[in-house]
Amino acid sequence: MQPARVGDASFFFSRVNPVTERQTLRQQLRLSRHAFDTHEHAWRSTAITRRMANHHLFRAAQHIACYLSNDAEVDLTSLMDCAWTMGKTVYLPVLSTTQHNRLHFLPYAPGDTLVVNGFGIPEPVSHSRRVTALARLDLVLTPLVGFDPWGNRLGMGGGFYDRTFAFLRRRQHWRKPHLLGVAFDVQRSPVELPHQHWDVPLEGVVTESGVSRSEPRQLAID
Repeated sequence: MQPARVGDASFFFSRVNPVTERQTLRQQLRLSRHAFDTHEHAWRSTAITRRMANHHLFRAAQHIACYLSNDAEVDLTSLMDCAWTMGKTVYLPVLSTTQHNRLHFLPYAPGDTLVVNGFGIPEPVSHSRRVTALARLDLVLTPLVGFDPWGNRLGMGGGFYDRTFAFLRRRQHWRKPHLLGVAFDVQRSPVELPHQHWDVPLEGVVTESGVSRSEPRQLAID
């Protein structure tokens, strides 16, 4: 068996208690994705986007929310190109100026003007008439820092996606939008991540290995 390398999530999680504070986990997992050099990051991102592009949830979706890569996240540029080629509408998250730690989603097409938000991330120019109703989205691809097999997602700590999609927790039957995480395999935790009752679980996660379904509920991503 190959020894776990420093920065590998399995190396880290085999040595910590699952109740370790989120911030400690977040720092270690960010290091794991920053450990890739430019070439490795690129080919791993390409492998992930190919997995997603061939999945039935992507192919069936017409309205897809993506994100622009930041802090060594998986790069979805080629997936957005694929979506546009297939005639799909792509949306990007925009920080809400009226609701605390919430996101709006605006349509995004090649050549659209982007502005840098308070976190240094480019986003479409906000305009209330362009904000898309969340129920209109078919598929939401979320960035993350860490994830586990039970749908728990560790983000950057702002709770933006959890607040924005809180309505999904109140549904007895899973309906759109489908909420999928996007990550590298090294960001996977084999033990349950610490989480709160208000966290919104992921339906699944796409990595280099494929699209995995979260275990707690029966969901339609096989």
